[in-house]
Amino acid sequence: MEIIGQIISILPKQIGTSKNGQWEKQEFILETLDQYPKKICIGLWGEKTNILGSQFVVGNMVKVSVNIESREYNGKWYTDVKAWNMISADNMDTNPRKEEPTSAIADANFDKADLPPFESTEDAFDTLPF
Repeated sequence: MEIIGQIISILPKQIGTSKNGQWEKQEFILETLDQYPKKICIGLWGEKTNILGSQFVVGNMVKVSVNIESREYNGKWYTDVKAWNMISADNMDTNPRKEEPTSAIADANFDKADLPPFESTEDAFDTLPF
């Protein structure tokens, strides 16, 4: 899955030790470009943590490839959004134009004036199932 947005915050790097050795994790907050923007906390692991602060800083537009995974622990579910690739989106068109549909109807010379007039009566609303 790919997400395009702006980095609005970089959280402190976390370092720890597990049975497999030392690990590093750094999370950042990405705000999407949707009509109603969403904030997403995305994590980077291992050597990938070094790109935050050097290649990518707060305010950068980025395109992030992520894996989303949930796991259960003691009856509760936890979800991780892990980045596996990140590129600068500053030079990309982040608001691409939507292409017109290609279908027989779209290709035909269709004139709205050929449609019959829409008639609405209050009785029509009484037949709705809700």
